[in-house]
Amino acid sequence: MANDIENDVIEKSGQEAEPDEGHRDDDEVVKGLLEAVLFLSNEPVPLSFFVNSFSIDQTHAKILLDTLVDEYEDRDGGIKLQEIAKGYQFVTNPRYGEQLRRVIGVRKREGLSKGMLETLAIIAYKQPIVLAEIDELRGVSSRMMVAKLMERTLVKPVGRKELPGRPLAYGTTNEFLKYFGLNKLSDLPKLSEIKEFSLNWEE
Repeated sequence: MANDIENDVIEKSGQEAEPDEGHRDDDEVVKGLLEAVLFLSNEPVPLSFFVNSFSIDQTHAKILLDTLVDEYEDRDGGIKLQEIAKGYQFVTNPRYGEQLRRVIGVRKREGLSKGMLETLAIIAYKQPIVLAEIDELRGVSSRMMVAKLMERTLVKPVGRKELPGRPLAYGTTNEFLKYFGLNKLSDLPKLSEIKEFSLNWEE
């Protein structure tokens, strides 16, 4: 997908370049290229893609992308640029979510049950973690909860632990980051900051 995006952007930029483009500020040209790539992608585009594909210094690329994020935030229009799931992606402005669902016919995203949220929280903060450890922390069997979370692609097997029987260990996915609007796992709030967290376990 990344190569297709790059080729498409380069091809279109060559065909549609304005005559006075050479006089534009170099940063604005590069920023426009990054914006075009993001517009064509339906998945978060990692910083490394821009660095490797267009030979842009990583720090410079990060500055330009963050500038774009700020510009769309200040505009506060129908779309925003968000740093999410270890990349950058255009998303719709949440204020228009209900109207868009009604007009376009998109169903509201199905929520998570209390059991699924509890299980997901344990996995997110304790990963990699095996099923027996989840069961011990919750005090009930969590096999069905883990299966449902895997169906929603929020968690996945991430290997096996060196325990008797070498059980599967579970961790969160990029879809988990997107679902909760996070860029990386370190963006999760610390357990000490979650005043209403009801599970009886410590960080």
